[in-house]
Amino acid sequence: MSFFIAEAVAQAEPAAAPQGAGFLNFALLGGLFLFMYFMIIRPQRKRQKEHTELCESLSKGDEVVLSSGMLGKIVDVDEKYITVKAGDNVELKFQKQAVHAVLLKGTLKSL
Repeated sequence: MSFFIAEAVAQAEPAAAPQGAGFLNFALLGGLFLFMYFMIIRPQRKRQKEHTELCESLSKGDEVVLSSGMLGKIVDVDEKYITVKAGDNVELKFQKQAVHAVLLKGTLKSL
């Protein structure tokens, strides 16, 4: 068992950390956060804001594309729901958040 003691005595002292290492780590962490903010968080918030404005601006007569891919014309708008005319005598009720885009007037007739 005495051979373990010799190894413990022979160990060198650990190297001292450079003086600027703490600042460099902090700067890299801050840079990573800024990168994540400008590449992921900010564009997502912008898209979310645009979609919210789109949902609030829906009105009767708008032609819309829903997130399921269905096309239709809005016949009624409630606080949280819209009623979409999908065909002859076919009216469906959806949440406003299901609207993907508003089409130009007359698009459904041209299809």
